[in-house]
Amino acid sequence: MKICVTATAGDLNAQVDPRFGRSQYFVFVDSDTMVFEAMPNEAIAAPGGAGIQAAQTVVNKGANMLISGNIGPNAFQVLSTAGVKVATGVNGTVKEAVEMYKNGGLSETGTSTVATHAGMGAGFGMGMGMGGGRGSGRGRGMGMGRGLGLSMQQPMPSQPQAQAPQAPTAPKTKEEEIEQLSNMASRLEKDLEEVKKEIEELKRRR
Repeated sequence: MKICVTATAGDLNAQVDPRFGRSQYFVFVDSDTMVFEAMPNEAIAAPGGAGIQAAQTVVNKGANMLISGNIGPNAFQVLSTAGVKVATGVNGTVKEAVEMYKNGGLSETGTSTVATHAGMGAGFGMGMGMGGGRGSGRGRGMGMGRGLGLSMQQPMPSQPQAQAPQAPTAPKTKEEEIEQLSNMASRLEKDLEEVKKEIEELKRRR
């Protein structure tokens, strides 16, 4: 299994970084051989949507499992949609975290652990309207909607901006940012259509 661990440095002895979207490094570990590959998190300096960008990086690297401290709703949805399992609330070193998972000491997380995650919705203007719309669904399976609505609040206070990756990172181009935002908008539009159908179904039942 290929496990991704958020870390403060690029090796197995590094501490698990409690942040996901603003993690300094991602360490990808083969759970069978403990061979690893480390890479700096390019999303750490993103003005918004860091969690989504980080999640896409993890998915693109072919990880089957993510181990971190906390994760926001948008990032969690990207990972779960791609079939990546998530375990949170983890500390210690990267090696200890992987060993803990192999020994059955970690349980998978079924939802996001952070309601107000920095960069998790900032910049998505249409997200606010959709968050309110899903709220009227009264929790009928619309978990993502509730998360999106909450994510529009103020950023987490525990996001020290002074920390930066130890290796230079290339900023995303405007075209890449536009493509990412467009993809997210498409997913949100599909979800909104589902919500509207649910509302109409409820009205017909009355």
